[in-house]
Amino acid sequence: MEIIPAIDLINGQCVRLTEGDFSQQTTYDSDPVAVAQRFEQQGVKRLHLVDLDGARAKRPVNLPILERIAATTSLVIDYGGGLQSEQAVRLALDAGARQVTAGSIAVREPALVGEWLHSFGAEQIIVGADFRDNHIAINAWLEQSERTLQEFLAHYLAAGATTFICTDVSKDGKLQGPALDTYRTLRQVLPEARLIASGGVTTLADVEALAEVGMHGAIIGKALYEGTITLTELQPWL
Repeated sequence: MEIIPAIDLINGQCVRLTEGDFSQQTTYDSDPVAVAQRFEQQGVKRLHLVDLDGARAKRPVNLPILERIAATTSLVIDYGGGLQSEQAVRLALDAGARQVTAGSIAVREPALVGEWLHSFGAEQIIVGADFRDNHIAINAWLEQSERTLQEFLAHYLAAGATTFICTDVSKDGKLQGPALDTYRTLRQVLPEARLIASGGVTTLADVEALAEVGMHGAIIGKALYEGTITLTELQPWL
């Protein structure tokens, strides 16, 4: 299982939100490039980079930071936030992202994301599946759609996707543990899907439990910045 630290960007700074709420924002570092470099120095191989400014603007905003991280580290970066067109995807990949995450656009415009999967390949397009109570969350996580998480993943598997970031938005930024039961069920019913857990990963025990379930990756954000889990503890996973 891969350990994937997260850097969320607002105004060029490294921040974390609680449940995706911009009014519940904590700034952890003014230099996200230095944060990424420290991650790499401690053995990290992958980085989940989220352009929250881009998510609000509906276009990539922090590409210069992506470029600097890609130029000064060898991290495999997946980039998300504001990707609404094929041109935006190309800009992110040209700036140094190895993969991009199709988030809300994957809910709103499945045909478009299907075209991206065809054009760029499943190795470069990760589908973001944000959920609450086993239903897909939409509109900056404020609403639930009628689509179930399982139905959503099955649709994209059929469309050629292979890798999914499954974020329990009710747990995101709360340091209350991940959605183990949901992930366990998904691993059983959709064994061919590469599933990355996101939201609530707080302790080493959480990481061990996710690995036992069979998750392919675990995104860790606030827990690293708050120190409830350390990269030193995670060395066996790196």
